[in-house]
Amino acid sequence: MFGGGSAGAGGASDGEGIQVLLKAEQEAQRIVGDARKAKQERLKQAKAEAERDIAAYRAQRETGFQQALANQGTDSTSAAAQLDAETDAEVAEVRREAASRAPAVARMLADVVTGA
Repeated sequence: MFGGGSAGAGGASDGEGIQVLLKAEQEAQRIVGDARKAKQERLKQAKAEAERDIAAYRAQRETGFQQALANQGTDSTSAAAQLDAETDAEVAEVRREAASRAPAVARMLADVVTGA
């Protein structure tokens, strides 16, 4: 009953099954390869986008830094000018006071020298 006739038919069907499995394996490999390529492409796009974002952020920070430097330069220049003006005013005040007290100081010196 289970003789040679069924063995020949089973052999042909086994060969077809192997071919189906090989085709399925090839299809699976193609799908996995396509998925890897898609993943690599997404990674490249993400990296390029991140680099653009970084460059934009860096440019923004650089602009802010340059503006801060410019403002600091202006602030330090105006601070120096203000300090010069204050110093000149104080020197002028000291000179006025010295000039107003000069006669009294001269009298005191004369009194000390003459012994009066």
